[in-house]
Amino acid sequence: MHDKKKDESLKEKVLRFLAQEISAEHIPGAAIYVAKNGQTILQETIGARTLHPSPQPVEEATVYDLASLTKVVATLPSMLKLMEEGAFHLKDRVSRFIPGFEKNGKEDVTIQHLLTHTSGLAAHRPFYNEKLTKGEVVQRICTEKLMEKLGKKVIYSDLGFILLSTIIENIAQQSFESFVERYIFSPLEMKDTGFNLPFKKDRFAATEFSDELKDYKYGVVHDENAEAMGGVSGHAGLFSSLPDLVKFSTMIENEGVYNHKRILTSSVLRLARKNFTPYDQEGRGLGWQLQSEGTLASGDLLSDDAYGHTGYTGTSIWFDPQAKLTVILLTNRVHAQNKNGILRLRPRLHNVIQAHLQS
Repeated sequence: MHDKKKDESLKEKVLRFLAQEISAEHIPGAAIYVAKNGQTILQETIGARTLHPSPQPVEEATVYDLASLTKVVATLPSMLKLMEEGAFHLKDRVSRFIPGFEKNGKEDVTIQHLLTHTSGLAAHRPFYNEKLTKGEVVQRICTEKLMEKLGKKVIYSDLGFILLSTIIENIAQQSFESFVERYIFSPLEMKDTGFNLPFKKDRFAATEFSDELKDYKYGVVHDENAEAMGGVSGHAGLFSSLPDLVKFSTMIENEGVYNHKRILTSSVLRLARKNFTPYDQEGRGLGWQLQSEGTLASGDLLSDDAYGHTGYTGTSIWFDPQAKLTVILLTNRVHAQNKNGILRLRPRLHNVIQAHLQS
């Protein structure tokens, strides 16, 4: 039996917890979703989507800058789709799809290395300082040397995911954004999800102040490299709303099926959550971060099978297949006073939810 009293009590606890975080100015507001055994037990909004010139409330349809959730909501499913179609296998070399990448000792880097952040590529480079186009950024990554031995250490690398979106384009012979729209977002009926969305300013949660715009960023990607590349990249640039991410998470929970349509096969989704880095403190699947010694965001109480991802702007999505639990949190912490509060907020929020549901 579904316990409605327990659901109400969880709602009170979670909203009280988030209200305290808003008071501490760690976040301006949030949209939160919790599902257990495939049933929604909490889908709420709280606080403000923008604080300037006066606070405006978060609404169900508020669209957030997902930041690095782009990696698992756009890039990863696109790669898994192409894998199913036989376009590549994990041990294929990156240079097969991006000619010139093999320079400076990178000839043995594979697609698996990019997806698991074990390529040895640098975490980040401020390409935006040079106003490089997307093509120029890829050329520059091709000249990079590896920072670590191949396949020996997890370095969470935006560069690897920039390359993955280029690989998708080169294989599919179409733009990354049109591929992901056609094969993932459209079949999932995710109408508020995409890059460079054409919505009015009041649909968006604000991020940081831009001197160039002389305003806070609304619907303009927060990540400077993604912005310099025209707002579209494999590492950042995606915008979405809570209801749309609920559709995406439902498909993941249902092993690739949404609304009686198969979006992805269960075999590729299972593979994506396998631990490819047992030698590292940080467990990494394909795209996903796994519950492990080096993982902070998921908290202390989720099972060893849990996996998820975070975004710099304050977003996160976590699944625990053992507990049959899904938690989506959308915030715009980069718009708040104490921007680093999110680092403690996420693990404590997951603890509150899991402790209550197991009590």
